[in-house]
Amino acid sequence: MIPFLFLVAVVAVKVFKKTTPNGKVTVYLSKRDFVDHLDHVDPIDGVIVVESDYLKGRKVFGQVTATYRFGREEDEVMGVKFSKELVLAKAQIAPKPSEKAQLSQIQERLVSKFGANAFPFTFHFPDHSPSSVTLQAGEDENGKPLGVEYSIKTYVGEHSEDKSHKRSSVTLAIKKIQYAPPSRGQRLPSSLVSKGFTFSQGKLNLEVTLDKEIYYHGEKVCANVIVSNNSRKAVKNIKVMVVQHCEVTMVNTQFSRHVASLETREGCPITPGASLNKSFYLVPLASSNKDRHGIALDGHLRDDDVNLASSTLVTEGKAPSEAMGIVISYTVRVKLNCGALGGEVQTDVPFKLLHPAPGTAEKLKIDAEKKAKAIEAKSPKSHDDDDNIVFEDFARLRLNEPE
Repeated sequence: MIPFLFLVAVVAVKVFKKTTPNGKVTVYLSKRDFVDHLDHVDPIDGVIVVESDYLKGRKVFGQVTATYRFGREEDEVMGVKFSKELVLAKAQIAPKPSEKAQLSQIQERLVSKFGANAFPFTFHFPDHSPSSVTLQAGEDENGKPLGVEYSIKTYVGEHSEDKSHKRSSVTLAIKKIQYAPPSRGQRLPSSLVSKGFTFSQGKLNLEVTLDKEIYYHGEKVCANVIVSNNSRKAVKNIKVMVVQHCEVTMVNTQFSRHVASLETREGCPITPGASLNKSFYLVPLASSNKDRHGIALDGHLRDDDVNLASSTLVTEGKAPSEAMGIVISYTVRVKLNCGALGGEVQTDVPFKLLHPAPGTAEKLKIDAEKKAKAIEAKSPKSHDDDDNIVFEDFARLRLNEPE
């Protein structure tokens, strides 16, 4: 009789961990990226494991910190600081507080695994807190990068205001991110602009239409360009760009950077009475903008999978300009060059650049690709077969964490 072979597929759960330099306290987090759903934000839940008989009457405290750097560190002179560090939440983690908190599934599994030495904790982001954004520094800049960063710090002390010692404290960098809505909608953004010329009859008409309102990171942005030349000028060439717009709310500053561009003479010159209908494709990527000063990223500078900063989403009825932190938006900009005397015709069409929502087919595909890359990279991990938990160290983020 031929025996049957039963294969049971077990899905391992990834948990991130980091241990204090003295090896006495270890922090476990189920994830590093926490999603802002506009009406609520994912809670920061984890577990701290303390070595037996280590505290000896002391306590373990935890806090969530937001660092908002809006100026270069090397420009800080005469006591002037270009950064704000805010403690968003603080609490005692160990010994256990008297109140009984509701635990997540991962917390329950970790507490069950580590026993009496495990202490769960949960923190919450404040309402309207900004998303994580890092502005890329130039090649000659060595200071801390501009942007909004979040971190969790745990330390051992007699009370919450005790000065923490480096050997018994640990800091974990985390991110607050936003995803695209489940549906991209049916709206096709478009713009129409006309330009007349002095001492010349007729106008030059430019119409630009995008095939989507929301694009995912890594997707091609398709711009359909229609040029109708009813003037007496000729169009010499066409330039198409994806422009990233950043608004730093703390100092009320705005600036823009192009993150993808192309220039072509195909179909040119567009002479008087002629027209052109053509589609152009651009792919805005962080990898194509390395070492360019001022490019906004939605991750840490040394991450291999870092993306351009996602568009800032706000709740219904609120303008994007009312958001806090660094507000990000994108446009497709098309320029028609009509020569030295004719000048340029330009128009911008806004769109959103975001990560696909969890559970969508696009998100599952991207996650599968990242998982394959992670297996190839063979990052330091330890696997627990009993609980099907994969532990991954925070080691690769230490270069970016605050002191």
